[in-house]
This record gives sequence, structure tokens and C-alpha cells, in this order.
Amino acid sequence: MDHDLTGRLDEVAAHRYVSLTTFRRSGDPVATPMWVARNGAAVVLISVEGVGKLRRLGHTSRVELRPCDVRGRVPAGAAVWHGTAQLVRDPEGVREIQRAMSAKYPLARLGNAAEGLLGRWMQRKPRVGIRVTPGVTPPCGPR
Repeated sequence: MDHDLTGRLDEVAAHRYVSLTTFRRSGDPVATPMWVARNGAAVVLISVEGVGKLRRLGHTSRVELRPCDVRGRVPAGAAVWHGTAQLVRDPEGVREIQRAMSAKYPLARLGNAAEGLLGRWMQRKPRVGIRVTPGVTPPCGPR
């Protein structure tokens, strides 16, 4: 892996929260604060099935990441990382992303443990991983 790419991945993953910007069909940006972790040649995020960001990623894989706080406030002059997102729905791929998140965030470990214990009795929406690779972004619009 190229040193510059590794540095960019480490820089993104070093933040506690990132603002994930996805794009509507009209091209309008929609930002969401999320946890982020490094996983191989990508940074990863996790969400639940059926939310808007996953629908938007279904029509364009173009994303932007910016450092932010828990409320999604991006500091003035913050770096912007452009990337391409891939949705991960296969159970082993989602577990791999959950492990990466758990390694960085103690609260994720607690949530994953509770899900394992209570999952039999509670119905939850399936988790969906988001794998973002930095670099050249595709044009907005259908893939």
C-alpha cells in the first residue's frame, strides 16, 4: 500500500467522530456524525439497515469525511477526505467491521456484547457496514 494512502487512512481513523457526507440523487449533501475505525486498506463505519444514508449510498458511492464532534459540528478549516463507499451486508464482513469498531470504542464492545446476550429475545434491524476507500471519487449519479 502506498505510504501517502496509509497516512490518509490513519489521519481519518485517528478522529473519534467523523461527519460522513452522502449525496442525494439531486447532488445535495447530507452529513451524519459517526464513529470510524481503520480496517486494512479502508476506514469503516457501521449503521442499521433501512436508514437514509444507506439508500443514498445505493445510488452513489461517493462520500466525504470530515472530523467533527458528537453533534456533527465540523471545525472551521477542517480537512475533507473524499472516498468511495462500499456497503457490507454479509454477516462475516459485518462482524469484521464490528471487531474493528470494538477495538477502538469500548462502548461498541458493550453494545456488541449486549446484542449477543439479548439478540435472541429482541428483534433488531440488521447491521450494515460501510467500507470507505480514499482517493478518486466517482461522479455523482447512478453507478
